[in-house]
Amino acid sequence: MTRASKPTSTRRFVRRALGAAAGVVVLAAGTGLAVAGGAVPQSSGLAPGTAPAVDVPVGQTIGVCPGPAELLRGTPVQGDPQFSPASKSASSLLTAAVIGEPSGAMPSSAILGVNGTVQQKVSDGRDASAAPPSAPPAAVAARASTGPALFTASALEGRPSSAAALMRYSATDGDLRGLAAASCAAPANELWLGGASTLVGRTSVLYLTNPTTTPSTVNLDFFGDQPIGQAPPGSRGIQIPPGSTKSFVLGGFVPGQRNVSVRVRSSGGPVAAVIQQSTLRGLTPGGVDFLTPVGGPSNRQVATGIELQDPAAARDLASHNGFDDATAALQITVPGATDAVVQVRVFGPNGPVTLPSGAVFTAKAGTVTEIPLAGVPAGKYSVAASSDVSFTASVRMVKGTSEKDPLDFAISGAQPRLGDGHVVPVGDTGSRTLVFSAPDGRAKVTAVPVTADGKLHSSVTLDLAGGTTATLGVPDAVDGAKPVAYSISASGDPAYGSVLLEGDGNGISVASILPAAGGRQSIPVTLGY
Repeated sequence: MTRASKPTSTRRFVRRALGAAAGVVVLAAGTGLAVAGGAVPQSSGLAPGTAPAVDVPVGQTIGVCPGPAELLRGTPVQGDPQFSPASKSASSLLTAAVIGEPSGAMPSSAILGVNGTVQQKVSDGRDASAAPPSAPPAAVAARASTGPALFTASALEGRPSSAAALMRYSATDGDLRGLAAASCAAPANELWLGGASTLVGRTSVLYLTNPTTTPSTVNLDFFGDQPIGQAPPGSRGIQIPPGSTKSFVLGGFVPGQRNVSVRVRSSGGPVAAVIQQSTLRGLTPGGVDFLTPVGGPSNRQVATGIELQDPAAARDLASHNGFDDATAALQITVPGATDAVVQVRVFGPNGPVTLPSGAVFTAKAGTVTEIPLAGVPAGKYSVAASSDVSFTASVRMVKGTSEKDPLDFAISGAQPRLGDGHVVPVGDTGSRTLVFSAPDGRAKVTAVPVTADGKLHSSVTLDLAGGTTATLGVPDAVDGAKPVAYSISASGDPAYGSVLLEGDGNGISVASILPAAGGRQSIPVTLGY
């Protein structure tokens, strides 16, 4: 567990933001007292009306990055497990990118330890008047990762900075052989994660990080193949001190579940959550991945970046003892009390394909339902699911077809639609593919390469027909420089996207495209007594 240290600029900003929010509350309370102390207003003065909007201070961009994959020592039941290195060949690289304003202004950004210590500066802040004519419009940094980290970027010109980071782990030996990647996501008070398993030989470790200066109290809700029932011991009132990370073995809460989803709810400081999921079949490694938060419960979910293998080879692999979960499948979690009738669509570059198992399924309330994707021709796909009952969704895929050789797997979680100005780090090694889909209508996606020297290059535009999946392979070089990130914007009908990463051997992973930087936000404030 990481100990808290003295507050940094990130911490000081959080305190200032909270202080500003508290000032709004005091102002509202003071106004209410003034009304109460004067003449009692007529009843018409109390009639409902449109609440005035109050600007919310723009905060720093904060992304929480997982540390390298780790092997468990022994069989701890819940928190504070002991770990050992994954392998001799394991490498972990954190790639961060920040894009300045057209005016030349650039935010200050850095990679920090969870306790706030500065590990590496990414960019120094500058305003438009101080920007030299030759200043690069972006800043990129790469750093070997040794533990959980934060990527922070200051607000710029009245809005959050356009910035993001990606953590990439890979190993070619050891029990955690494979490829795992995770976009560094912002903390929140409610998060959903899917794709875990607690069967024998499957290890799921949940990491909770509190990057704020406020203590956090966390409750965990679990969903499995069968209803979990009463909350497992130790899953309520978990204390995460400021500037620290705690880890929990999910098998200690809900053992023997083929499919597990977790809802993380926190009060006090918001937290970040990621699950390290790994598989070991006897002595043969079955892969490793980082499971990052998926889109919250909704009536429609879309997952992209799905690579399916030859159906005959996949069917033969799954027929071997202990390999029945080495298959591609959609995992539907229904958190409510009503069963969901789910319609599933799978579409590739040439449009929709037929699922041999059917297109309509019933997902039981309070459980995770696995829907097989077997029988679909090999290729890159997207999956869209819809129902009149809210649910979350993720897709499991497997790479490798021999039961004698190490396999790897990846989980692609459903995410919200794309917007304008997403910063998407892709790293600089292995095969990297941007995968986009438009379930309905037509959409246009524009991708601007960002190279390691901080330059933006000519954009690439993809026109997406409804019900198709399009891919953009990341080249080795753009104008003689190595691309390490993209700026992504989408227009037209809803479009979705992710980053498909492939490495040595059967290495495979999918990284989410995080929400784009938004403008100044406001909230309605109602005054009264």
